[in-house]
Amino acid sequence: MIQRETWGSRIGLILAVAGNAIGLGNFLRFPVQAAENGGGAFMIPYMISLFLLGIPLLWIEWALGRYGSARGHGTAVAVFDYLWKSPIAKYIGFLGIMIPLAVVVYYTYIESWTLLYSFFGLIGGLPSTPLTDNVKDYLQPFQQFFVEKIGATGEGIFLHPSPETYLFFVITLAVNIYILYRGISAGIEKVAKFAMPLIFVMAIILMVRVFTLSSPDGRNFLDGLGFLWNPDFSALLDPMVWLAAAGQVFFTLSVGFGAILTYASYLKPKDDIALNGLAGASVNEFAEIILGGSIAITASVIFFGIPATKMIAEQGAFDLGFMALPAIFANIPYGQFFSFIWFLLLFFAGITSSIALSQPAIAFLEDELGWSKKKAVLSIGVFLFLSAHIPIFIRGALDEIDFWVGTLGLVLFALFEAVIFFWIYDPKKAWQELTRDNDIQIPKIFYYIMRYVAPGLLIVILLSWGVQKLPERLSSSDIGVWIARLFLILLIVIGVILIKKAWERRDGRAST
Repeated sequence: MIQRETWGSRIGLILAVAGNAIGLGNFLRFPVQAAENGGGAFMIPYMISLFLLGIPLLWIEWALGRYGSARGHGTAVAVFDYLWKSPIAKYIGFLGIMIPLAVVVYYTYIESWTLLYSFFGLIGGLPSTPLTDNVKDYLQPFQQFFVEKIGATGEGIFLHPSPETYLFFVITLAVNIYILYRGISAGIEKVAKFAMPLIFVMAIILMVRVFTLSSPDGRNFLDGLGFLWNPDFSALLDPMVWLAAAGQVFFTLSVGFGAILTYASYLKPKDDIALNGLAGASVNEFAEIILGGSIAITASVIFFGIPATKMIAEQGAFDLGFMALPAIFANIPYGQFFSFIWFLLLFFAGITSSIALSQPAIAFLEDELGWSKKKAVLSIGVFLFLSAHIPIFIRGALDEIDFWVGTLGLVLFALFEAVIFFWIYDPKKAWQELTRDNDIQIPKIFYYIMRYVAPGLLIVILLSWGVQKLPERLSSSDIGVWIARLFLILLIVIGVILIKKAWERRDGRAST
């Protein structure tokens, strides 16, 4: 058996796993989701989803990773094949490679926007217009700046990003590939130890600055926090609020991506998973609830008021992060500098996630095909560079890829993890794997949650999303949408070919 890499330290592992989870969703998606779905009332289904879905499935992925580590494998392809002696198991496991890799195809591009904006904030190149009473008119220059940079002006199938936008995409991808090439301990772990404290320092600086803001008519941070946290209990009767809360928990913990499984596969055979998993989740939740919930929405309420903030939030997280925050910072002392800090924060949060989401594919090429790290990383780098041109230049492709892999695919894979581990494999052996050699005891109630409650809720979520979203998606005839779908089909075909090749190699080695 080939000696696999391992983590150099527990703190490095926890920070890397937290970095995997802490991303753009904490600082952009969470505050918008909470504001749109009942404010403080949103936190009730959020916490229930965290307890019944997030933590249980997080521990399941950790256990699957440690199980694979003892057998020299770090992806769901091999782990599912060990757990379920069926020819289709390894192909279902491919979802744990395809989903995160397809997400990285467009996530790296979005990540590059944050570096682009940080650079323009540093040199004072972001729009700077005086605040007016008409929020829509005031935000127009910031919206126009964003649209022009990503090339979304005009109509037609093609987007026309600016040269500097493309340049920063290349730089961002190169940084990702370099970190991955350095490996687990020398690359990912070192970046996590550097980036995670820096993320928290920058977020705290921004939070303190936002808490010192006030509007000419007297609004302050208490009004912003009140809008976000005062509960609208009528929202609890809306099933979409519950779906939004569950989706945010999945998104923020990176559950269902397969990346945690791969990270856990670099554990030593008797390393703890219960405390490590809980510690990583706790760091992420602090970043999301305390820091993410205190910056963007709060600042927007202070400057623009509640009605305008609702309007901005309804337009999407990008409007809030890439338009509203720069517009606010443009009207405070040293505003361009704070824009530089804000987008640098988002960049570091994004890069810790993108390198984690790339690792399952690299682990597959190394573990199952026997490729060297250099060959695996460079191959993934070339694939990401070529594939990213689809969301960069094809209108609508980014959203379409995100729907299939970041919504339906994510929930579907999480369901497979729970069912294969706690139903097809052996629930008693699964529980033994979860609870052995841990520094803390997992309460017995989680056995029943993992076996019955979590799969049941996942089925409900999957059916609900399917009923509400699938008909609309399938009815689209846009060329960009079909290009994105063909790309995903091609990715599946490539995966099937590689899996067959890997198992032929394994069978050949077994026969000799």
